[in-house]
Amino acid sequence: MGELALLEQAIEEIIAVARSFGLDSFDMRFELVPAEVIYTFGAYGMPTRFSHWSFGKAYFKIKTEYDYNLSRIYEMVINTDPCYAFLLEGNSLLQNKLVVAHVLGHSDFFKHNAYFKHTPRDMLETMAASAARIRDYELVYGRDVVEAFLDAVLAIQEHVNPYRFIKEAPVADEDPCPGCHESPYHDLWGVREECPAGNEKYWKGSLRQTEKDLLLFILQHARDLEDWQRDILGIIRDETLYFWPQIQTKIINEGWATYWHTRIMRAIDLAEDEAIEYARTHAGIVQPSPMRLNPYLLGVKVFESIEARWGREAIFEVRATCDDISFLRNYLTEDVVEELDLYVFRRTGQEWRVVDKAWTTVRDVLVANLMNCGFPYIVVEDGDYGHRGELYLKHRYEGVELDVYYLERTLPYVFRLWGRPVHLETVLEGRTFIFSYNGERVLRRTL
Repeated sequence: MGELALLEQAIEEIIAVARSFGLDSFDMRFELVPAEVIYTFGAYGMPTRFSHWSFGKAYFKIKTEYDYNLSRIYEMVINTDPCYAFLLEGNSLLQNKLVVAHVLGHSDFFKHNAYFKHTPRDMLETMAASAARIRDYELVYGRDVVEAFLDAVLAIQEHVNPYRFIKEAPVADEDPCPGCHESPYHDLWGVREECPAGNEKYWKGSLRQTEKDLLLFILQHARDLEDWQRDILGIIRDETLYFWPQIQTKIINEGWATYWHTRIMRAIDLAEDEAIEYARTHAGIVQPSPMRLNPYLLGVKVFESIEARWGREAIFEVRATCDDISFLRNYLTEDVVEELDLYVFRRTGQEWRVVDKAWTTVRDVLVANLMNCGFPYIVVEDGDYGHRGELYLKHRYEGVELDVYYLERTLPYVFRLWGRPVHLETVLEGRTFIFSYNGERVLRRTL
């Protein structure tokens, strides 16, 4: 029997074992692809996506690490229904068995975790259609023009609000403004205007309301954008919202997949040489690092700790309800921290030093670093700052300063999108500063 036939037989066996454990994944589609293809998918994030130089840069980084045996992507799994999993052509049969068991855990997680509930399951087709539209824009307006606009949008792509589906309850006892009349279609058309009576308390729309979703705010309110530019803004925003749950569940998702590939591989029949190869491959996956967190290792240890305390049913409940923040805040224990020898370290002068090993401090620092997926929390404070149509942003400072070098190079991109001067308020060394860009240079002043 050829190796491909053996792999097909093994996939059927592994799926049966996974179901016997209670895993409920999407229907699976497995494809064997060469290294160049899987690293292209890894760089772009999906098999079908628009072209941009940053993806090419990511591809060569991944490929160089592969060529020098510094890292290796064994698989790629897509959050779609049916769920597509791409296996590396150079994997051994045993490695592909492990990968199949691993991606079944991911697929079960995609299907049942609450944070993935609102993600579209047909994103492959959506991204292909979006890429085709962007290629059309390149033909009409020129590749350099479209790429320059993509540069600006991608510079702030993380500033979205993934929780817009959570509606705030209206204030029932709030009196309407006596000086104006609102059309019943006002919220449908998204009209943005001042109260005719001049009462700022009853400002209609969101130009002067705090808004976390910067991409959506610019899409709706920037006055000089053309339709094709608004379309690209919407494309990037939709794709970021699709990827957001994967960013905020990296540790728990990988921990879940690792937990189950371990149990599944123990349950299937392995030859002696396969058992040795599995042990070596698995050890490489969960190998700790002295300078960075291994999400596979941390995640699986926390799940094993939960199972030891409350049983296997509890881990299914945690899988369904938690993201990384709630997973670690609620279930990371002193025993796990000590077993993994986790600690807080920082650079002091020219050296890196361990500054704290208390388990509660380790937990709190991990959680703090995961807030907003590790991105700065920046909100729109005013879309008509100074009554000049300027954009005023505010960094919600929580002890971590912005990178000024990055800040000063990002504001011009926001200006390109907004079309008018932009301002950003933040805290540096205990003092409040406002950075402004007027189309010529970045200015800084204290508040």
